[in-house]
Amino acid sequence: METKNNPVNWFEISVNDLERAKKFYSAVLGTEFQDMDMGDTKMSFFPMEPTSSGTGGSLLLAKGANPSPDGTTIYFTCDDVDIEASRVEAAGGKMFFPKMSIGEFGFVAQFYDTEGNRIGLHSQK
Repeated sequence: METKNNPVNWFEISVNDLERAKKFYSAVLGTEFQDMDMGDTKMSFFPMEPTSSGTGGSLLLAKGANPSPDGTTIYFTCDDVDIEASRVEAAGGKMFFPKMSIGEFGFVAQFYDTEGNRIGLHSQK
């Protein structure tokens, strides 16, 4: 039986204010970013290990990349959703729904970031 990779290998979260978004995600997820400037396009990469499993991604400030609460939802893995969710409003975001059980698959919560994107959190406890 052939083993296949998970279907997603990269994500980009559109932003209007890159510094504000970095500050928000740093406060909520406790992470730092690596910046890349490509002319009119600016990206800030979430920490990642190229040889590890999982998906890498970035915040993206670019023409035509518009934040939205109505599109695809990205979920960040957490040890306990309650921890990161408790940081959202103090960091300038707004909770969409609090931690809820999804049965054997763990727990989720969703919030709106400072840019207007709807983002999810996922944990097993």
